[in-house]
Amino acid sequence: MADVSNKQLVISAWEAFASRDPDRVAAVFTPDAEWLAPPDNATAGALDGTSHLIGRDRIVEFLTAEFGTVFVADVSIDFRGFYADGDVVVVEERMQATLAHGGHYDNDYCFIFEMADGRIKRVREYMDTQRGARLFESPTLM
Repeated sequence: MADVSNKQLVISAWEAFASRDPDRVAAVFTPDAEWLAPPDNATAGALDGTSHLIGRDRIVEFLTAEFGTVFVADVSIDFRGFYADGDVVVVEERMQATLAHGGHYDNDYCFIFEMADGRIKRVREYMDTQRGARLFESPTLM
């Protein structure tokens, strides 16, 4: 697919993620999709410890059900850039939200999307894991 097409597909995928609609989210992933995040990230720790999600159904569960139990309110994403080269799309963003303990979450992310046949095949997620861990510790940290 052309660079612009894959870039637009990833932009549309973020709209699907925000909807929390399982059918919309599932439609953007291949059945064998994977989502990889750093092993010791705070979100994985707050859930079941899994940082490598395997399969569309598991990713949909995370995005539509589990995500909202960790980031409970005021989720906002400031997209800083979408960059495409062939079947790879890179997204830079800042996410803010209210955590389950009432504290404020604020972290920068980089996502690398690998596309196949118009759907997401693999996501590699990067963030400041130390900052995330500090923010999950106490609601008073900003």
